[in-house]
Amino acid sequence: MKKLLIIEDDRIIASIYSKKFAVEGFNVEVAEDGEAGLERICASHPDIVILDLMLPKLTGLEILTRVRAMTEFERLPIIVFSNAYMTSVIDAAWKAGATTVLTKANTSPKLLTETIHELLAKADAEAAIAAPPAAATDAPTRRAQADVASTDDQEFQAGQRRQFVASIPQFNQGIRDLHQTFLKTEDRTQKTAVVGELYRHIHVLTGSAGLVGADIIARISAAYEALLREMHDKPGNINVSTTRTSTQTLLFISALLEKAEQLPQLTNFDPAVLAVDDEELSRRAVLASLERAGVRGVACDNGANALHQATTLHFDLIVLDVDMPGMNGYELCTKLRAQPAYRDTPVIFVTGLSDFQSRARSTLSGANDLIAKPFVFVELSVKVLSYLLKARLAAQRVL
Repeated sequence: MKKLLIIEDDRIIASIYSKKFAVEGFNVEVAEDGEAGLERICASHPDIVILDLMLPKLTGLEILTRVRAMTEFERLPIIVFSNAYMTSVIDAAWKAGATTVLTKANTSPKLLTETIHELLAKADAEAAIAAPPAAATDAPTRRAQADVASTDDQEFQAGQRRQFVASIPQFNQGIRDLHQTFLKTEDRTQKTAVVGELYRHIHVLTGSAGLVGADIIARISAAYEALLREMHDKPGNINVSTTRTSTQTLLFISALLEKAEQLPQLTNFDPAVLAVDDEELSRRAVLASLERAGVRGVACDNGANALHQATTLHFDLIVLDVDMPGMNGYELCTKLRAQPAYRDTPVIFVTGLSDFQSRARSTLSGANDLIAKPFVFVELSVKVLSYLLKARLAAQRVL
């Protein structure tokens, strides 16, 4: 039996995959924190490891670094399970020696199973070069296990989806209560602690939604999880803008959870966004945020060029700086709204943090929302993704 070690602090995900792979014939161990995970690697010498990066006591990145420094584990297959929005951490994981990286929001049980078998087959092939007689004995068995796993995946995922749906009312109420506590808490230290607790709940949701194939929920949950992590790790980023975005996103996720059984799959989702700002650094920041959200961005440095671009190409969302020379954001938004193609297109204004509250209270001149700069990249990613998904679901008459 191949030894598989799962290092994951989300007990639900760890338990589900532990049972699944045990049924498939693996000898499965689970470690719920980084220190325990490193200890199990050294003690039991697993054949393959599934590693979450965000762990208590010792991070997944620290585990990778220490393990790869040990000669006996230089070739140990390690699958990193992470959040696609935490790009810097993922880049560091590759550099530290991850064999492959899978994102929780986009990884089905079938994909994880296939990856495990592919890596084990590769490890056995490499071992066969050094010791041919000892390597090929269980290849047919493993192929048979892979075939069984493939045929069982749909049934497994369907069963997990039923459990996921059944757990929604209690979970949904829990995250709404947590967010209300966050809004009401004045003390900065306590507020940060509540954000951390909310992050842990959304972290669980991202993994669970990805597991059951609820890709719309998983996608926005992954982005929101990254925003909450940013707010927790850097409390200075908790301001009126991020709080507004957090509230809107949580309410959107809550509405998605209530409609979970009716949500379609997110197919052919390739939106384009127009970003208009006269400052080059701001344009780069917007484009970087759009890239994180997985959407295409086109940048313009003034209103006249943006208006021309909008008549030449169609954009699914527009991000506008308010204060621009010549045609400002308000004027451009009014001109865009006069065109039938952009009457209902989501528009997000970007404004200075000092002006945020006054402008939030006043009319948005046709815009749907606003965000304060300098903004956290992932905050704009969350906001853009929310509006694009809402527009997609509204067109399908789901929300």
